[in-house]
Amino acid sequence: MAGGGREVLTLQLGHFAGFVGAHWWNQQDAALCAPTGAKEPPGELCPDVLYRTGQTPHGQETYTPRLILMDLKGSLSSLKQEGGLYGDRQLDAAIAWQGKLTTHREELCPQVPGLQDVLSAEGVLSSDGIWRVKSVPSGRGRAPLTTAAAPRPLVPTEGSIRVWSDFLRVHLHPRSICMIQKYNHDGEAGRLEAFGQGESILKEPQYLEDVEDRLHFYVEECDYLQGFQILCDLHDGFSGLGAKAAELLRDEYSGRGIMSWGLLPGPSSRREPLKNIYRVLNTALGLVHMSAHSSLVCPLSLGGGLGLRPGPPVTFPHLRYDATLPFHCGAILATALDTLTAPYRLRSAPVSMAQLADTLNFSGKKVVTTAATIPFPLAPGQSLPDALVQLGGAAVWTPLSACGSPSGAHCFAQSVVLRGVDRACHTSQLAPGTPLPSPLHTCTAGEDVLAQYLQQQQPGVRSSAHLLLAPCTVAPPYPRLFSPRLSRHGLVADGLPSGAAVESVPVLGALCSSSSLNRTLGDLATELSKLDVRRWASFLDAGVEQADLDEALQELRSLAQCYQEGRLGG
Repeated sequence: MAGGGREVLTLQLGHFAGFVGAHWWNQQDAALCAPTGAKEPPGELCPDVLYRTGQTPHGQETYTPRLILMDLKGSLSSLKQEGGLYGDRQLDAAIAWQGKLTTHREELCPQVPGLQDVLSAEGVLSSDGIWRVKSVPSGRGRAPLTTAAAPRPLVPTEGSIRVWSDFLRVHLHPRSICMIQKYNHDGEAGRLEAFGQGESILKEPQYLEDVEDRLHFYVEECDYLQGFQILCDLHDGFSGLGAKAAELLRDEYSGRGIMSWGLLPGPSSRREPLKNIYRVLNTALGLVHMSAHSSLVCPLSLGGGLGLRPGPPVTFPHLRYDATLPFHCGAILATALDTLTAPYRLRSAPVSMAQLADTLNFSGKKVVTTAATIPFPLAPGQSLPDALVQLGGAAVWTPLSACGSPSGAHCFAQSVVLRGVDRACHTSQLAPGTPLPSPLHTCTAGEDVLAQYLQQQQPGVRSSAHLLLAPCTVAPPYPRLFSPRLSRHGLVADGLPSGAAVESVPVLGALCSSSSLNRTLGDLATELSKLDVRRWASFLDAGVEQADLDEALQELRSLAQCYQEGRLGG
């Protein structure tokens, strides 16, 4: 019941997807809680696309993500599976047994140092440890900030973060979390390692019926469901679960958009060759099967490649991060995701999921790459034309799909979003009569500046461009990754460090149907052709035979050929 918000239901599958998702939902929550003036118009992004309203048993209105989350046993830490929003399940039901009863109570995992301060500052966790529900105003979409004085929130230390639920600050609906009890998150035994294992989960009646019930619960209350976004681990067995979920959605909700984001953590260690081989097998099978059932598939990774010998992780001029920490990698990918998904979350003139997919996936090109500039390097007082001229061409982009640099690749179609640039900086600020340094300085609107820049860099390419005023919020518990040269709002200052804690950043992001996928997918197919699946017990146990791998190999080669330069539609 999103009031015409063109609702989206999110499926979050896997533990690294949990890290990305926790940062993603924290960013949505921070944007909802941003202080606003009484006369300020509604934000550009409509939160009702991702969120739903509801009521607790006590009649208190709530606002929670429209989310189905699946992870393994042992991944929740102190978070309850039913969440903390609606209270504990009733334990005072009538008991027929008249004998002695023994109660066994498991101690909760310790709270992450620093996170309690973050939550208390937002008026969510009270001093007695009880989760309090934020009230939602009648207009919805923005929860009021607490007026009580609060201590400056601390950022959880990287060493204290074990699982994604350690730093999630958003209330989840009791129907959101679905635990897979047959596999373990910790330890070496009972792991969800192989594509076929994940695929088989949704073939089991207990899990299939549970997921279908949750889907129907969320879908039936929507006024206009535009589609689904799947955040899914690609490197382990969740790859198969994501593929099977995409197939289920396509069969049950034909005509709705399905945007699949395949997530890979930091670079794998070559000292663990077996895990590396499983990663490549799962990634290849996941891309093939998810592309068959999704409107669009985009791998997201800070690693240097999808193959067995990936290069070093990508670097950012103004970020300092540890690629081995999911807490860091998840934050960066969530920031990119928050930007890339903006077109189908706009309050006015939105581009639906189906429209976005149609822009990018013509001629069978259903896999896309992404690149971003985090933060977009804008100096205080600098205009957008000046910044873009200074950046130049492909060097502006940091690749986020482990498919190589965009430099030298041919782009068939792209969707670009720039956010966080003040309206006063959209066009040239040069005095009248001053010689204009570039055609960008002649534009009279920021949207024209961005569109002309893209046309200069990729002549003749079909482009969709959006310019948003709202930046990406990076409030705690977002890790402190940013250069000390950045101001509070992410502007790049010359000279001495600003000393300010960065609270928001401008971001430039792009989804691209690129010829780089021809080489990436082709190389992946070549590596697959050299593997004998009969050597890997988990794949055999999960029902994946050599014939299955051979079929996926052919599909992967066909997919790679779609991205040859000069093909019809390119």
